[in-house]
Amino acid sequence: MATPPIFVHLQTVSSTQDEARSRLLDAPVLVTAARQTAGRGRGGSVWETADRAIAASVAFRPPWPEAAWPLVPAVAGLAALDVLGDGCLLKWPNDVILGGSKVAGILVESSGAVVVAGIGVNLWWPTPIPGAGAICPDDPGPERGRRLAEDWARLLLERIEAGPEDWGRDEYLARSATVGSAVTWEPDGAGRAVGIGPLGGLIVQTARGTVVLDSGIVRLVRTEGAGSASG
Repeated sequence: MATPPIFVHLQTVSSTQDEARSRLLDAPVLVTAARQTAGRGRGGSVWETADRAIAASVAFRPPWPEAAWPLVPAVAGLAALDVLGDGCLLKWPNDVILGGSKVAGILVESSGAVVVAGIGVNLWWPTPIPGAGAICPDDPGPERGRRLAEDWARLLLERIEAGPEDWGRDEYLARSATVGSAVTWEPDGAGRAVGIGPLGGLIVQTARGTVVLDSGIVRLVRTEGAGSASG
């Protein structure tokens, strides 16, 4: 059984990613906050905060070979679907969408033997920015976000404890909003997403053959017909 995380709930923090990393000793540490003053997304992009949101980061030392660590973002995404509901899908590499709008984002960073997995969830947003949405039609209050974050962290750590051999690739494919769609990526890539590789990369069929996109290298992937981009 996975070691349960230590919970640290804060109202405001500069970055839950940095706070979780700084507090990690032996047991995993989950830090949540209703507001971040210096929150970030993948590649350093700024995370736009909904009227009611939760930011959460769990720092831990994975019992996996380091070569398997690129799977952690996909596993974190599956754990997010476990708690956010059946209507949500994963947009590769790090977005959770509901009804075509982004409602959550995943960020995974590593340093030495430590991995910090973060999630930001829009709980309620009466007037969201274009391409964004929220999971609740009405303000659920502060407790909903904290419970959601705790459940997500527990499920993520349980999936990590189970090992990388059967990380949930078929499950990911069944809940992917990207596989089967035409995609483009910077600077001039284009093709059709046809699968997920053994380490979580996006397999794309292009005019020149098949390529596997690495989320650590590719900055933006746009799905045909979608107005927002994964950041």
